[in-house]
Amino acid sequence: MDIRPLTERYAVSPQIAPEDAAAIAEAGYTTVICNRPDGEISPELRADAMRKALEAAGLRFVLNPVVGGAISMENVQAQGAALVESDGPVLAYCASGNRSSIVWALSQAGQRPTDELLALPARYGYALEPFRATIDQLAAQS
Repeated sequence: MDIRPLTERYAVSPQIAPEDAAAIAEAGYTTVICNRPDGEISPELRADAMRKALEAAGLRFVLNPVVGGAISMENVQAQGAALVESDGPVLAYCASGNRSSIVWALSQAGQRPTDELLALPARYGYALEPFRATIDQLAAQS
């Protein structure tokens, strides 16, 4: 498990496994968002298995599958809603953490400066610069 905190309340990670649930809870996370579609992974890592393990550890599980190259506004809105509804820190995961970083940055447009939304994920190698114009556009609408 490789948790990469972007802020005090939001972190991303590459794929986690059911056996990571207790450690995630012990690390203080209260909500886990799965941004990985089931079609990308083996049955033991799919949403149902992850939900069962994470909820058994006392965590809230949110399914928001993000298809690479096809991020929707519904994905962005669902990510933002999960953050608002969480009563503590959130861990979001996908294959590498990149999609979880992108939907977070887009959901935070207008709440944080665009440069910050790009710089925080960049510390972990996530290149969100191609999303600058979209973040700025969303910020202008908020």
